[in-house]
Amino acid sequence: MALEEVSLRMDELEAIRLADYQGLYHEEAAAKMEISRATFGRVLDGARRKVAEAILQGKALRIETPMEEKGEQNEGRFCGAKRRGAGEQGL
Repeated sequence: MALEEVSLRMDELEAIRLADYQGLYHEEAAAKMEISRATFGRVLDGARRKVAEAILQGKALRIETPMEEKGEQNEGRFCGAKRRGAGEQGL
């Protein structure tokens, strides 16, 4: 029996990271995401509801990659990103 999933988009994950993990005010976080404060609030609200649903209803939380959001097939780990060369920095 497969576990039901709740999908979290990358913008929703970023909103949670900025507001809840880094503790930024909505205005600061919205500026970092280059969206309005009102839009940031809506994205964050939706993300928090999805996380709560996953926790309270015992569902898996799936983080969608940018390719999945566009309906493309993911070709490998790490969002299908190109592999870094020897001298390139990571995150």
